[in-house]
Amino acid sequence: MKTTTALLLGALCVAVTASAATPEEAAKLKSELTPLGAEKAGNKDGSIPAWTGGYTTPIPGDKAGGRRGDPFASEKPVLTITSKNMDQYAAKLTDGVKSMLKKYPDTYKLDVYPTYRTAAAPDWVYENTFKNATRAKTAKGGDAVVGAYAGIPFPLPKTGAEVMWNGLLYWRGANWKFHVNQYLITASGGHVLSTEGVGDQQSPYYLKDVSPDKWGGEYWMIRLINTGPPIRAGEAVVGRENVDPDKTQSWVYLTGQRRVRKLPDACCDTPTPATAGVMSFDELEVWTGRIDRFDWKIVGKQEIYVPYNSNKFLQPKKDAEVLLPGEHHIASDKVRWELHRVWVVEASLRNGKRHQAPKNRYYVDEDTWMPVLGDRWDGKGQLWKTLWRLPVVMPDLPATVGLTFGYYDLLSGAGYVANVFNQSNDQYSIMPAYKDSVFTPDAMAGESIR
Repeated sequence: MKTTTALLLGALCVAVTASAATPEEAAKLKSELTPLGAEKAGNKDGSIPAWTGGYTTPIPGDKAGGRRGDPFASEKPVLTITSKNMDQYAAKLTDGVKSMLKKYPDTYKLDVYPTYRTAAAPDWVYENTFKNATRAKTAKGGDAVVGAYAGIPFPLPKTGAEVMWNGLLYWRGANWKFHVNQYLITASGGHVLSTEGVGDQQSPYYLKDVSPDKWGGEYWMIRLINTGPPIRAGEAVVGRENVDPDKTQSWVYLTGQRRVRKLPDACCDTPTPATAGVMSFDELEVWTGRIDRFDWKIVGKQEIYVPYNSNKFLQPKKDAEVLLPGEHHIASDKVRWELHRVWVVEASLRNGKRHQAPKNRYYVDEDTWMPVLGDRWDGKGQLWKTLWRLPVVMPDLPATVGLTFGYYDLLSGAGYVANVFNQSNDQYSIMPAYKDSVFTPDAMAGESIR
């Protein structure tokens, strides 16, 4: 028995591939760094201000469980970047954004506003982040996480994999509900409703009243029931993501078959039913995938223009106001861009693995750890897709949370826009804890039958 135990412990040590921070390093989270690990100071010229606690003031117009207001509604852009002046700002633009400016010079632009560092979280999330700094580690070649709970796992990241895990486990609340529409952008600039649905989501990783020793490793659960369009009404998907991806499970209910099927590979470049198969699993929210498909490299930190504090996008009450006829992207004048520091992480396809996009680059906001922009190259080395996400201020959590997201295909002109809330009176409602049974195939089948 002693020999067996020793072998198991040895195997675990081999499996753990990254070491945690030292107590001296972790102490920075209570001095020059924010509690979540960003640089507290602003930049040299003041265009990025210091972090002073985030945005926690109630927003005029916010309605609990309903529509959300815009705390910056009275502001005007301080700068507009177009195809004509983009060269002046090229150092602060991603390859994907520059390609969009060139491809759609008459409609695509960046309205840049003053920068606000709105990211915030409850004190208990800050304290757990501090604890995670010295106890969390990656395992299975970076593909799994051990020792983390209820906070950013790696606030002092040493590897690209750790940065991406922070993005998967960023603070967005524990339980929420929404009604959304999702649209395919055709190569000709048409907009086709692919999904109208009701979503319930829960992050067991952030359930405050669950002790870490009783947490089973699941960090994100979703149940999406389609209410339209008519051809897809009644379809549903349930997913349960785990910090050990070998334990991740997903199921789909198809009305034509009247049965639940377990998805064999809810990962990576496999098309996801949640977007009618238009987006792949690891394109959701810019990045939702397995670490072990790629080798990850931290390029460094960079100041770039990113979508941020995008409550403005939620204010129009018709989807047609944010998806204009003939345009291959969301309405430029409804998107707020700001200058922020981001972690730049590159992903190169690992030897022996397969993927449609063998090279990727991600831009991860230092304050929230959300991947806010991403670029993907195809097997020929062509810049193929640019991915994006709109962070929104939610002082009721408090948090800055990514809502609407999607991609633009730079080769075909097609794209996808997920989580459009404009015609919804339910824009990310904070909910009490769900029962675990809500996120099961049996419950999904019961809800979906039509």
